[in-house]
Amino acid sequence: MLSSVEMARFVAQGSLRLDAVVPAEMNAEGLTVLADGVPPVPYGTPLSEAYAADSFVRRLLDVPRVAGALHSLVGRAPTVDHHFVHVREPRGGDAQPLHGDAVIDVRPDAFDVQLMYYPQAVTLEMGGTLSVPGSHLRRINESDTGRYQNLRGQSRLVCPAGTVVFLHHGLWHAGRRNNSDTVRYMFKIRFNPTARQQRLWDTSDLDDPQVTRELDVTFPWYEPATGRLERYNRILLWRALTGDDSFDIDYWVTRVSNRPQEAAV
Repeated sequence: MLSSVEMARFVAQGSLRLDAVVPAEMNAEGLTVLADGVPPVPYGTPLSEAYAADSFVRRLLDVPRVAGALHSLVGRAPTVDHHFVHVREPRGGDAQPLHGDAVIDVRPDAFDVQLMYYPQAVTLEMGGTLSVPGSHLRRINESDTGRYQNLRGQSRLVCPAGTVVFLHHGLWHAGRRNNSDTVRYMFKIRFNPTARQQRLWDTSDLDDPQVTRELDVTFPWYEPATGRLERYNRILLWRALTGDDSFDIDYWVTRVSNRPQEAAV
């Protein structure tokens, strides 16, 4: 299970990276499985029914750190929205436009999660996934950000084999061109929660001061004024995830929460 500090980091950054958590023998098998393709499942299939117990995907999701993170983010019984095997041929492909993987979504208290699995070590030349930390709560519609090629503070994924990354569905990201001589594989699954996403993780460290420090982080691309809204939206999401409507950082939300209902006399 994730800790409260890890959950706060996810809420602030929009992603969680687990380096080399899948064993080497599974990664070798995964390269073969992904090269052959993974049959699709219908939209909204319960996870318990989507993949056979002895299948590679099921065993991937049963890796303890992967299973614990998934449960912490979307609960015990999410549905599978879809999955896809991304293949980048050597010296080929164009860089994707920067985008979010959802049509306009204004849910303030729920989110889908995308798992991205990298069965092989990814170098900078191989064109790993680019993402923009802290962008997930800035609502866009798919490719609205496509004209932006680079943003300050962006992350270009370079990772060891067996790395799994979980993304909030709204995070701005893009696949990069593969400039290496190696085929690059990435397997993605999008999960939809079916239960309220509240205190699903290990909350024993909920009062750790590092939780607030994680939630209060800023990123280089934030504008001086509008960037404050990212903090505001984070606080609202953390309140929903913890069930604590009094949580705040530096009075950001409290100062605009007074909505008196009684008429003046």
